[in-house]
Amino acid sequence: MDKPASATKAHQRRPAVGQGRRLQATGTAAGTRGKHRANVQYTVRDIPAHVDGALRSKARQEGKSLNRVLCEALAKEAGVSVPSQALHHDLDHLAGRWEDDPAFDQAVAAQNQIDESLWR
Repeated sequence: MDKPASATKAHQRRPAVGQGRRLQATGTAAGTRGKHRANVQYTVRDIPAHVDGALRSKARQEGKSLNRVLCEALAKEAGVSVPSQALHHDLDHLAGRWEDDPAFDQAVAAQNQIDESLWR
């Protein structure tokens, strides 16, 4: 007897028992093949205790969330870079470079004078 088409399709989507573990992607971008993907959420099972401990220890040492450490590890393994979180370097060339300038100080000194007549 032939199986209904719906049963055949459902069977094709499920891996056979013993074919390994599945990584499940859920969230806003799940099922958006070929389209721009926003953030994707993964569910990973059967993490060995020593791997869990190492990841949590690394997160504590670096002052990061476990999620951030995992995202960085996945990106590194995938060979892509992870954008930094609100870390800006656009003014680094100015840091520690303050120079006293007496001419400038003299030019702005008038701005430090309070005109008492304006405050009455």
